[in-house]
Formats: sequence, C-alpha cells, structure tokens
Amino acid sequence: MISTVQQAQRLMTSFQHWTGKTLIKTPEALFEAPFVVVSHGTEADPIFNYGNQQALTLWEVDWQTFTRMPSRNSAEPMNQAERAKFLAQAKSQGYISDYRGIRISSTGKRFWIENAIVWTVLDELNQPSGQAATFSRWTFICDSTNLC
Repeated sequence: MISTVQQAQRLMTSFQHWTGKTLIKTPEALFEAPFVVVSHGTEADPIFNYGNQQALTLWEVDWQTFTRMPSRNSAEPMNQAERAKFLAQAKSQGYISDYRGIRISSTGKRFWIENAIVWTVLDELNQPSGQAATFSRWTFICDSTNLC
C-alpha cells in the first residue's frame, strides 16, 4: 500500500500528464484545497484510496470510513450505470472534463457535481493505478419538504 503523500503526488502528476495543467503544487495543499479531489484503485469493485478534506466534508465521513468505501457507493444505485459509463470513457481517453452527475453523502444528502474532471491515475512506471476526479461546484438537492 502506498502512502497518502505518494498517492497525492500520483494524482497531481497524472492530472498534469493528461490535461497539461497543474492541479496544485504540493500534496499538503491538495489535502487542504477548497475543491474536491477523490480517487479509487483498480480493484474489481474499486475502493476510494484518497479523499481530500473537502471531499470528506462533502461526503460526511472520516478518512478511515472513506478509504474503505467502494467508490460506486458515492452514487445512488439508479445513477451507477451512468457513473460506470463515464468512468469507462475516462479510462479509454485518459481523462474527461465537464462531467455532471448526482452523488450522495453517507447520510443520504444528494448533490449535483458539476464541471468535474475525471482522469486515469498513473503510477511511477506510467501504468494505470486507478481513477480520480476533481470538482469545485456542487449543489445540494432538496426534497419535497425542502430538506437538503
């Protein structure tokens, strides 16, 4: 298992590899960034292996819970097919941008993510080691009683 700092470095390096842009300067800054960054591994049912503080807050979980959670659980069951489709597209192209979809927190709060970038995470030998996403726009969805 790699360290959190090493995973953060992979995320930053891979992001720049695919997009030509800098995500952020340091692993420490990535964890404290005001935007969401998450990643999962290459397991048959991928498990989150990184979530910065903004992601942990949005999904309402701590690090230990988040890094044991299958990433598919970040979407409601009815939205998992759509999620799988865009992940496959990102895998084949290296990255996609401008993704929009509904996600759900650990307490059941639903929210739209917008303008997300999803990319393939590469290890130090440039081999795929998972996928990551970043976004800075989300909107909570209120139910008929106006509870968000």
